[in-house]
This record gives sequence, structure tokens and C-alpha cells, in this order.
Amino acid sequence: PREEVAYVTCTYRSTCIEQPDFLATVDLNPRSPHYGQVIHRLPMPNLKDELHCAGWGLPCGCFEGGAVAKRTKLILPCAVSSRIYVVDVGSQCRAPRICKMIEPVDVFWKCNKGYLTVARALPNGDILIANMGDPAGNGKGGFVVLDGETFELKGNWENECEVPPTGYDFWYQARHNVLVSSAGVVPKVAGRGFNPDDFKKGVFGRRLNVWNLSCHSLTQCFDLGEDSLPQSVRFLHNPDAAEGYVACALSGAVFRFYKSCEANNWAVEEVIRIPPKDVSGWIMPKMPALIADLIISPDDRFLARVPPRPLQVFVGGSILRGGPVTVCRDEELKCQPEPLVVKCKRVYGGPSKLQLSLDGKRLYVTNSFYSTWDRQFYPSMVKEGSVMLQLDVDTDKGGLTVNKNFLVDFGKEPHGPCLAHEIRFPCGDAKS
Repeated sequence: PREEVAYVTCTYRSTCIEQPDFLATVDLNPRSPHYGQVIHRLPMPNLKDELHCAGWGLPCGCFEGGAVAKRTKLILPCAVSSRIYVVDVGSQCRAPRICKMIEPVDVFWKCNKGYLTVARALPNGDILIANMGDPAGNGKGGFVVLDGETFELKGNWENECEVPPTGYDFWYQARHNVLVSSAGVVPKVAGRGFNPDDFKKGVFGRRLNVWNLSCHSLTQCFDLGEDSLPQSVRFLHNPDAAEGYVACALSGAVFRFYKSCEANNWAVEEVIRIPPKDVSGWIMPKMPALIADLIISPDDRFLARVPPRPLQVFVGGSILRGGPVTVCRDEELKCQPEPLVVKCKRVYGGPSKLQLSLDGKRLYVTNSFYSTWDRQFYPSMVKEGSVMLQLDVDTDKGGLTVNKNFLVDFGKEPHGPCLAHEIRFPCGDAKS
């Protein structure tokens, strides 16, 4: 079915507005009088959580016992406060409510983890949540587990001796008994903002980790290059496929990982590299691509990423014509793109999170990456608020076009402009 509502995580952290983060419900039904508008806001009971990613409370692909997928609970881990919210979206899909909250002290004491990121349901129904650090903000990867029925915190997933130095995203293929996880940043350092001096200091992760899904053991590690920061991990949707991709934020590379001919071993190969741009007026003389997200169409035909290439469309960013950054040398473009204006709103900030409709024809985009870095690189976006855009996808030829008739303006929120990040559809989405 076509998506009719979307749930979008929104934060006020780093905006100087003392309001709690909230989950926005957006009307996506073109026949509705409220199309493209926020129709409900679910505020969190605390300040400065940094709602970031969101995951479903039941596995949506591979099941034990052949259970039917019912997306009734949305899991909201907090990237800064380390809280976990469980939101009931099944009772009233257009007016969700919080049904459980796990406090940071429980995560700290029971798991010695913090700075929570991506949540996904395991084949047995339990919820796995990745983390970036320990309670003090030092780098520490791994996962915490919630009971799939009670949503009680069960503890750590991996063995203590196999904890990676950093963590962020993960994906699994149950039929191959494998889970692949990526690296993140050291929270207490990166939380102060992006600093070029942090290169070569181990602040930005560089490892891709391969785990035995049933034994929870780390079996292989791949070094993807100095300060590569591999983040978004995606397997192909076909549950028999032994192949996936990981996007590296700082190196601008996308690697393919796949099962090699050797039994139970995996390999990686670089398949895409977006060259940096020589610039002036920026924090460094070379601007990396900063691939913030990666998505694979449900039919496994197309891979979309931020920034897109070679079939690309510009929806903001730092290299716009007339902006403070001047491109001195560019291997891709002959000139800097014009600023984007949709429904009379100037779009600031670079594209960050993606979500694709089940038919692959509508690609939704938000433009908040991480509030501290947003404030550093896109102060106008923090002042004017985030947006959610729709790109129309040509599923025959693969082209992308900004839909100039669709805009969700998070700059007009009742409590002031906010920053929008993750997008989820209750009917199913390309990240489930």
C-alpha cells in the first residue's frame, strides 16, 4: 500500500529553544486536506534527548514461527541522553503515545553503554540497539537488548571481550547467520563539533564488523581506511542474498560486502568513491562527500545515497552558488548548483536521512544530521528549521527530481523551528 503517514524524529537540542524533542506524524495522503503537514506531535517528557534513529518493535522480514508483521511499536533510542522510548503506534496510528521509557541510569548500570543509535528487531522478536560509547562518552561499540514482548532491558548482546572501539549501524541476514555492524564516533569528542584536528586521533571509526548472529560472536573485522567513518549498513532485501553495502561518511566511499567462496567468510570491495572538492571558505581545504545515509530499493535494483551520484539532484548543502564556500576544483561539476527553493522556502542544510516508498517511486529526505554539527555547518537551517522533501524517482531509468509541490516545513512548529531526522512508515519502508 502507498504510505499515508510518516513518523519523523525531531529535536530541539542545539537550537537554543528549551523544548522537548518530539515524534511528528506527517500526513502523506495526497487526497487529504492536511497533505504534507504535521498532524500530531508526541513530545518526550525530557529535554535534550536528541531523538535520532527509530526502529520497529517486531521483525519485518524474517520470523521464527512464521508470525505476521505488525508494526505497532516504534523504538526511539536517544543519541545523547541514552534514554529509550517505546511508542505505541498501533492503537492510534495518527496519534501515537509513549507506552514505556527506559532511563539512562538503567542502560549505564546494566550494560555500561550509552549514546544509543540504531534499533532493529531480531528474528526471535527481541530488539537490538547499537551504541556509540560508554556512559562517560568514550568510544565503545556493541549492542543492548530489549525483550520483544515486555520491552524490558535484558543486557548486552555481545561478549564483553569482543566490544568494538566504536559503533553506529547494523543489519543482519538470518539465513546466513550473520550480522554486520559499522563504526561511529567517540561521543565526548565529536559531541563538541567537527574538528579537523581530530583526524588521526581515532575519533572517527574505520571498522566494519562481521558477527555470528546466533553465537553473538565477532568473527571478522575489516579496516576501511583511516578516518573513513563507515556508518550506514544495508543488506539486499532478498533474504537469501549474501551481499550488502556500507557507506563511509568521511572518505566518500561505498563498499560492497559479500560472502566469499571460503566457508562462512566474508569479503569487502570498494565499489564507489565520491571525490572530495577543493574549496575555500570552509573548515578544511578539501570538503568530503559526507555520505549520511544509504538506501536500497525494495526490489534490490537501485541504491540511493546522500549525496547521490551519478544520477544526482541537489537539495541544499555547502557548495551552493553565492554561498560562503567556493569550489576551486571539482571532478564532478562544471559549476556550483543554485540554492533550492520549494514552495517559497529556501532549503538550508545538506540532505541527511532517506526513506523510500515500497513501490520505489517516492524518496523522502530530511536535512538534519546531528544537532551539534548542524549548528556548526548550517546555522541558517537551525534558525529557520529543517524540512522534509520528496524526490520523484524514475524507476525505469533511475532519474531523480525534486517534487516542488511537497514540503514539510519544520520551521513553523508551534514552539519554534526544530531539526528533523529519521523517517518511518507504519505500512512498511525500505529500511525494514
